[in-house]
Amino acid sequence: MHAIKHTSILILLMLLIQAGLLLIMGQPLICVCGYIKLWEGNIASAGNSQHLTDWYTFTHIIHGFIFYFLSWLFFPKTPVSLRLIFAVGVEISWEVIENTPVIIQRYRQQALAAGYSGDSVINSLSDTLSMIMGFGMAWKFPSWFIVLIGLGFELWLAYEIHDNFILNLINLIHESPQIKVWQSTVNLT
Repeated sequence: MHAIKHTSILILLMLLIQAGLLLIMGQPLICVCGYIKLWEGNIASAGNSQHLTDWYTFTHIIHGFIFYFLSWLFFPKTPVSLRLIFAVGVEISWEVIENTPVIIQRYRQQALAAGYSGDSVINSLSDTLSMIMGFGMAWKFPSWFIVLIGLGFELWLAYEIHDNFILNLINLIHESPQIKVWQSTVNLT
């Protein structure tokens, strides 16, 4: 019981640090539109990555699956609570890096992110919470189920928005002209 309480408090402090860093970096607390939506389904909208959830929320759940698997693989004897704290640290680090001018500009070179201005703080925190949810799912559910869910998310996202975790990673590392052409054919409305 104490481990859960201590882990929760530490993660809450980490989330507060994440929010503080993003605010210092100039990211808006909420969408500049002035309101918060539970879901933003239009990837071409200025509200994408500004509200609580969007299509990319599913990629953050996949992050949780991957972080759980890697922590289980490399640190099998380490308590799950410590592995979760480490995963949260990695996710928060990515969320901060993702909102630097260099990465924002890199994303803007992709077909689907021409108007990307980074995440709002509320969206970034939601992304981290989605990773935590994915980590918890991977801890509690059978691995075959998590693999099916992850593959399902990837295929569904590729179909719906012509983007997903793998395509995003490929384009971030080295832009693919073929992926860019395919992504430009998505119906954004």
